[in-house]
Amino acid sequence: MRAVIADTGPLYAAVDIDDQYHERAQAELQLIEAKNLTIVVAFPVYLETYNLLLYRLGTEQAISFAQQCIGAVQFVNPSQQQYLAALERTARFTDQRITLCDGVTAILSESMNLPVWTYDYHFDLMQVQVWRY
Repeated sequence: MRAVIADTGPLYAAVDIDDQYHERAQAELQLIEAKNLTIVVAFPVYLETYNLLLYRLGTEQAISFAQQCIGAVQFVNPSQQQYLAALERTARFTDQRITLCDGVTAILSESMNLPVWTYDYHFDLMQVQVWRY
């Protein structure tokens, strides 16, 4: 599968016109479409993005995002083992604030052999393949 695993940052930035990465996220979405790449979204990322949109931009934006994802992305539900592996991964970086959501995304990236579409340097620290254009 030709795909990228989306992190919360680009998904959020694509919606919030005031986000510092909004234009970049929009350009990358166009590139992803032009390259016919599938966007894979782990359910924790989907929920985290929804929550950020809800609390920062309101119910309408959050619901619109949630609905637009259906049919436009491929959802992945991490297994219990992947959550445990993510916890182990994040625990290696006690000097960093790496979320469990990022840890799960890193584990999925490795297990699916797909790069992560992100603006978060924590993925570089975790030595996860990152998609950059």
